[in-house]
Amino acid sequence: MFITKKKRLKIKLNSALMLCLLIISAVLLAWFTYKNSVEYDWTVNGRHSLSDVSLELLAKMPEKIDITSYASEVPFLRPAIKKFIGKYQRHKSNIVLRFVNPDTAPDETRNLGITVDGEIIVRYKGRTEHLKTDNEQVFANTLKRLLRNQERWIAFIEGHDERSVLSSAKEDLGGWANNLLKEGYRIQPINLLETKIIPDNTKILVIASPTGDYFANEVDTILNYIDNGGNLLWLHDPGSLYKLDKLAKKLSIEFRQGVIIDTVGQEIGVEDPTIAFITKSLYQAHPITKDFDFVTLFPVAGAIDIEESEMWTTKPILSTGKHTWNETGELKGEIELNVDTETQGPFILGLSMERDIEKEEDDKLITRSQRILIIGDGDFLSNGYFSNNGNGELGRRMINWLSNDDDFILIPSKTVMDTQLKTPFIILGVLGVSFLFLIPIILTTVGVFIQFRRKKQ
Repeated sequence: MFITKKKRLKIKLNSALMLCLLIISAVLLAWFTYKNSVEYDWTVNGRHSLSDVSLELLAKMPEKIDITSYASEVPFLRPAIKKFIGKYQRHKSNIVLRFVNPDTAPDETRNLGITVDGEIIVRYKGRTEHLKTDNEQVFANTLKRLLRNQERWIAFIEGHDERSVLSSAKEDLGGWANNLLKEGYRIQPINLLETKIIPDNTKILVIASPTGDYFANEVDTILNYIDNGGNLLWLHDPGSLYKLDKLAKKLSIEFRQGVIIDTVGQEIGVEDPTIAFITKSLYQAHPITKDFDFVTLFPVAGAIDIEESEMWTTKPILSTGKHTWNETGELKGEIELNVDTETQGPFILGLSMERDIEKEEDDKLITRSQRILIIGDGDFLSNGYFSNNGNGELGRRMINWLSNDDDFILIPSKTVMDTQLKTPFIILGVLGVSFLFLIPIILTTVGVFIQFRRKKQ
């Protein structure tokens, strides 16, 4: 078949026009995609998506959020921060992110107390918070602190050889206290012999395993704090009450003499029977233990008995299993249950107390919830143990509950669960045969058919 020059020119023009239209379509599609981006998170646990908690927080913050990252211009650092903040910017358009190179602005960096390359400062309505990690849980806590314009002070009583919040010694609480500082709490050790009073801005008072007697006027100061509606965390190790008998009576509790023995640890290679293991089935229903699946360890812990009280609503939150017993003898050699003198579990290891109390604030009489936690052990939050299993997380939840932050919810960390594609062997075989043989055969056949048609024409 003879093709004229005019027809050949027409075919070429048609081809050029189709090519131009294809290019224009691709450009328009790219522009539309850029202006109207759509993303889908197909990961198992949605690790690339914001949780409902984060979205609710953003909805409560209509004003502009200014974010400044002090990040040097090294590979991956700024893009990683931009990607993290971008997840929030997709849901809130007035989040403004800017970068400052700490190497070119040393005075500004030093004055703001920047200590980490990539540290972020978040500003909202005149309030400021520092963020040192691109973690959704930490960022959500940061936003929540910005929403709440109020400092939360935790006062730790000292002067009776309590566990120190300023020390890194194995038996002290420095590591746990540092974690609380990152959560936005303020830590203040107080000596009641020196201050005579508990500061009014104290959100939580902590008695952390004293080993020396309290003076009568100190006990009275603590009792007055309780009468006025103060929240308390009392960590008590087995042994003497150190003149805090009046406080125990006030709270309608009694500490048993002896140490809880738990043999379950021997099944997993822990030879020390004085370490009590609390597992999921032993946590009692409570906001602190809701959806809490971690195992917690309590070394050398004591049991607590609850007495009748018309003042307090008391709930156990931590209990031991039936296999435990209360050892009243010496902890030497082989320790065995003496059924004649010792009691078998379960025992209460931790409990919460709550009551509604009327208090005057801003010339108004309001009703608020007073909260107290009593734990028969102080070692579980010590530097030697707080990072084991769920100990630190349990301590964090306790403080949040005591500070009336019930909605200060933990956003579960989104671990990588789907980095490998698990496909049945049959499907892998079909895919392999298709790509190695079927598709090449189809493409070759189509090519031969097209060539044959052209020759025939």
